[in-house]
Amino acid sequence: MSQAFGAGVNYFFFYNLGSEHFLETLRSLAIAQREALCITTGSEERSPTALRQYLDQVRQTLAIDIVDVFFAQYISPSDNPAKTEAALKELYRWKAQGYIRYVGVSTHNRAIALDMIRDQRCDVLMHRYNMAHRKAEVDVLPAAAQANIPVVAFTSTRWGTLLRSPTGWLHDPPTATDCYRFSLQPSAIPVVLTSPANLTELTTNLSVLQASPLAPQELVHWQQCGDLVYGSGQDKFETQWL
Repeated sequence: MSQAFGAGVNYFFFYNLGSEHFLETLRSLAIAQREALCITTGSEERSPTALRQYLDQVRQTLAIDIVDVFFAQYISPSDNPAKTEAALKELYRWKAQGYIRYVGVSTHNRAIALDMIRDQRCDVLMHRYNMAHRKAEVDVLPAAAQANIPVVAFTSTRWGTLLRSPTGWLHDPPTATDCYRFSLQPSAIPVVLTSPANLTELTTNLSVLQASPLAPQELVHWQQCGDLVYGSGQDKFETQWL
């Protein structure tokens, strides 16, 4: 983490409190550099009580007064709308009380993402975007840009599968750096998540910060690769996240 921060990364996200080493390091960094950090987390819980319990645990674990972005995570069509609304209402109450700076929403579903943007129901959107999953370019990203809602992209390597050549691809597969450069192309996306497994992967991933934007021919090249990976989009892997 210190290497990432030293290289210019200041956005840190965690799903839960299970990664003790990560949290210990983040706590130490926050003590020394709190105002330079954007500390973000979230929960799939929809109960206001459960959400508040987790928020309090986060604040205590990291010894911080305020969380920069708190996400209502993985909102999906199967969610109970009333429970989702209760969760978002609770998050906005925390924002008014000064416990969090911004309300975030995480979803794979484009229709839900659009509703959240158009109804101004979040300050930050976390949404899937990569070489193979580009339909957000049609509606979600333009809407977010117009509403001035930043989008945090995740699954840039499509769970690692973009790092392997698809059937019919006669070129080298993209590297992780290529994937992150691609996801950072849209102006609506200022942040792309990365989760390196070791220091070597971290160093490689950080190289994107010095890389130039993709040239037009590079963009087309990786779009063509992504099209092969996506295929018809009818397999279970794709359709479970419409």
